Amino acid sequence: MRRERNWGGNHTYSFARFHEPDTLDELISLVGEATRLRVIGSRHCFNDIGDTDPVAGDLVSLRQLPSHHEVDFESRVVRVPAAASYGELAAGLHAEGWALPNLASLPHISVGGAVATGTHGSGDRCGNLASSVVGLEVIRADGSVVSVNQGEPTFPGEVIALGATGVWSHVLLSVEPTYDVAQTVMTSLPWSAALDHLDEVTGAAWSTSLFTSFGGDEVEQVWLKARMTEQPHGGTLFGAQPAPEPLHMLRNGDAAACTDQLGVPGPWHTRLPHFRLEFTPSSGRELQSEYLLPRGNAVDALAAMRELGDLLAPLLQVAEVRTVAEDRLWLSGSYETDVIAIHCTWHPDEPAVRAVLEQVESALLPLGARPHWGKLFLADAGVLAAAYPRLTDFRELAHRVDPRGKFHNPYLHRVLGI
Repeated sequence: MRRERNWGGNHTYSFARFHEPDTLDELISLVGEATRLRVIGSRHCFNDIGDTDPVAGDLVSLRQLPSHHEVDFESRVVRVPAAASYGELAAGLHAEGWALPNLASLPHISVGGAVATGTHGSGDRCGNLASSVVGLEVIRADGSVVSVNQGEPTFPGEVIALGATGVWSHVLLSVEPTYDVAQTVMTSLPWSAALDHLDEVTGAAWSTSLFTSFGGDEVEQVWLKARMTEQPHGGTLFGAQPAPEPLHMLRNGDAAACTDQLGVPGPWHTRLPHFRLEFTPSSGRELQSEYLLPRGNAVDALAAMRELGDLLAPLLQVAEVRTVAEDRLWLSGSYETDVIAIHCTWHPDEPAVRAVLEQVESALLPLGARPHWGKLFLADAGVLAAAYPRLTDFRELAHRVDPRGKFHNPYLHRVLGI
C-alpha cells in the first residue's frame, strides 16, 4: 500500500486512495464523487489534520495543479491557486510591482494550507496570512463551486477553516505596491530588558523575531526586518549588538540558507521569510508546536516558559517569539486580540515532546493560549471552546455546508467537536 508522509516525517497519512489531479475539472470530480476526502498542500503540518478514512477515504495532493496567478490592478487583488507556494507567488508579484504585507518564516508553504491553518509572519501591525484574504473559490461536498467573499456573514468562518467547509481551488489576496526591506540581526539581548521593554523590542521593526532557548540571562538573537519607508534600526537594542556576520538561528545552522542580513536592503520577499526559497531550510528532523497568547499576557507567558527552561532544554532546538495583530476570523489564534506567538522547534522525539507539552499547556492555557492548528498540541475541543468564542458558529457552518461529513476526520472531531 502506498505510504505518504508529512514534511517532518513524524506522521503517515491515513487514506484508502491517493490522488494528484493536474486539472481543476479532475479535482472537482474527485470532490463530488468521494465519500470521505481530505486535501494536503506542502505537508508542513505536524499532526493528523490531513487524515481521512483508511477504508473509504480519498487523500488529494494539489501539487500538480497549475500555479499561475492573476492580478487585478484596479482592485489590488491577486487570484492565486490554493496549491501555489508563497515563494513562487511572491517572486511573481514582485516582478509585476506588487507585494504582500507579510510572509511566514518559510516561503515553501502553500497559500491554501497556510491560510487555512492560521499561519503567520511577525509584526505588531501585521495580521496573519489569512487576514489578507478577500475571497475564496470553494468546491463544496456536492461538487458545486462557490465564491465566498469578504463582507458576507460567514466569510470570517470560511477563511481559517482547517479544511472543514470544502476544498479551495483559488484564494484571493489583497496586494500593495512592492517595497524593500533591510534585515538586521541583534545578539545577546538581556532577558530583563526584553521583559521590561517588550513593546519597544517588538516595535523596533516592521517584523521582529526573538530566538531563544529560554535559558540563561539573554535572548540569543533578535531579527529585525524594517521596511525602507521606515527608519531602519541602527545602533544597539537595550544592550543587544548588531551581528558582524550573517547568522542562522540554530547554533550549528548554515547561514547560507537564511535570507540576507547585515542591514542590506532588498525586495520584500527576499527578507521577510527567514529562509531562502532555493534552500531546504532543514532536513525535516524536527517537530514544532506553537501557542498564541493575548498580548496583555505576554510577559507572564514568557516568564512561565523561562521557568520551564530546564525541562525544555534537552528537547528544544530553538524557540521563536513573534507578534501578530488582531483580526475577526473565527478560528484565528489572534481573533479579537493582538497576540504574542511562542513557537518551539523540537528534536524529533514525539513521545518526549508530548510529555513536555503537558507542562507547557498547563502553564500557557490558563493565560489564554490558542495552539497553532498545524503544529503539535494536546488540548481538545472541551478545552479550546473557551478560547474560541465563535466555535459554535463554526460548527454550525461546517455542518450546514457538509451535512454528511465528507471532510470530517478524527482531528476535526478531537479539536473542534465536529
